[in-house]
Amino acid sequence: MQHKKQFEQPPRRVALFVTCMVDMIYPQVGRAAVQLLEEQGVEVVFPEDQTCCGQPAFNSGYHDEAVPLARHFVDVFHPLIASGQAQAIVLPSGSCATMTSHFHLELLENDPAYLKRSEELAAVTFELTEFLVDVLEARLPEAHLPGKVAYHACCHLLRELRIDEQPRSLLAESGLDMVDMTGSDECCGFGGLFAVKNEPISVAMGNAKLTSIEACGADHVVMCDVSCMTHLQGLLQRQDRRCRAMHIAEALASRHPKADGELNTPAQSKAPDGGDRPRRWQDVGTN
Repeated sequence: MQHKKQFEQPPRRVALFVTCMVDMIYPQVGRAAVQLLEEQGVEVVFPEDQTCCGQPAFNSGYHDEAVPLARHFVDVFHPLIASGQAQAIVLPSGSCATMTSHFHLELLENDPAYLKRSEELAAVTFELTEFLVDVLEARLPEAHLPGKVAYHACCHLLRELRIDEQPRSLLAESGLDMVDMTGSDECCGFGGLFAVKNEPISVAMGNAKLTSIEACGADHVVMCDVSCMTHLQGLLQRQDRRCRAMHIAEALASRHPKADGELNTPAQSKAPDGGDRPRRWQDVGTN
């Protein structure tokens, strides 16, 4: 297990590493993550120079190509942590949290200067639910989703980071109508390029998961990675199933309906000066 920093006081300012798929496809997941953090009094900054962490290349065996991305992650985030502009790095992704806090160390093992800084970053890098529970000891406002909700444990989160109790406890205390799903800890079949190179196996594994979802009567299946979410949602849609796959940040950030019946999920919080500019876009050099 990777050693994590023990904070004397809960961090009040964190840097968000939003991940490629959230940035390009699911920005609402990033907004939900920011909402959950800001509700706990944590200021969120978003360094815009961040790029892919290198996980697709690394998992495909292109380790040399992943090294510059690992170095870039260090170049972007280490100055923020070293200067105290942010006290931690938070990711809404178990797989990217695994990459940045574990496999970057493997990629940079022959580069002493970068390895040392990467180790320092690994100690303050947290998956979202891990940070909310283990660091902030958060008590979230009551969430609201119509229907029953099941939880799917994604592989990197569960098997690499050993994070399972944290998302389950947040969901159990959320006020959502949770149901137990048989085989919730079984792989959904995505596995990155595994789904491309081994499509029949990937689909069969996904369909087995859909059987479990239907058996427990869930209207929503939530998880901590948008990649697995994309895989399951594609299968659900193609088979015209009523269940929807969604990221846990969206589920936990969902609030009671407005008068018009629309779910109250704010797209952004007010900036410190009271304007409409989200905090996460302010200059990270401003203390």
